[in-house]
This record gives sequence, structure tokens and C-alpha cells, in this order.
Amino acid sequence: MLIYDIPGMGEVKIKNIVFDYNGTVAVDGKLIEGVKESLIELKNFADIYILTADTYGTVKAQCNNLGVDVKTFPKENAGIFKKKIVEELDAKSTICVGNGVNDVEMFKICGISIATIEEEGCSGKLLMHTDIAVKSIENAIELILSEDRMKATLRN
Repeated sequence: MLIYDIPGMGEVKIKNIVFDYNGTVAVDGKLIEGVKESLIELKNFADIYILTADTYGTVKAQCNNLGVDVKTFPKENAGIFKKKIVEELDAKSTICVGNGVNDVEMFKICGISIATIEEEGCSGKLLMHTDIAVKSIENAIELILSEDRMKATLRN
């Protein structure tokens, strides 16, 4: 579990971290270099989930042997499926990380939301619903692992 004591927010306890796949931890269906190792490290602190419509059909092969929970769903209404999954996990104890319009609904309900701006860019609509925006997945993971960075960014 990750615990952040954030001035103005109080104590935030995180049990789950949910990652969008394409555009967030993967580009063009392939995991971004260094992400595997980072996800394995994060598993020491929280349950890790990767959510995807699997546009490129690569998620199973790319995430094989990571020991994270990969959840797939139909390409249509992806945002609704993502929101439902986060609700089932206990939304307020979940960090969501994503980059697209279909991440908006899960960002609205989760404990902390982080938008990444990788090679596929980031939806402006998503930015309106995010707690934190970072320039890469590596920055997002470093932030998650640093209580001081989280505190500095979110404190009131």
C-alpha cells in the first residue's frame, strides 16, 4: 500500500494502480522501454492493473510474465468499461494513469489521476479531469513512488 499525507487532502491510501495500455505504458502496441521493470517494482506497493481494448492485439504477449492483472474489453464504450473496473476496485484507493478521452470517466472517480503525454499525445478533454499531468510514463511512476513529489504537486 502507498500512503500519501497531503496537506489540504489528508491521508490518501492507495491499494491499486490502474494503467491505460496504448498511449500510456505502450506506444503502437509495444511496451515503452523500461516500463516492465517499473511495473514489477510498483507491484511491491500496490496491485497493478492494465486496462485495454487491445487495439493492436499485443497486450498479452507484451505483458506476459509481468504478474499484473490485464483486463480487456470491447473497443466501443471503452470509457464505461474502464470506469466500471475502477469502481469494482474501490475507486478512492486507486491511482489511474492514462492519456485518452476514454480515460476521463475513471479519472473522475479515482483517488488520484495522472495524465501522461507520450508519443501519442494526451487528450485535452482528459487534462480537464486530471490531478497531475506529466511528460512520460517514467515521470508518472517516479511520482507515484515519491511521497514528497506527490505532496509537492497536490498540496493545497
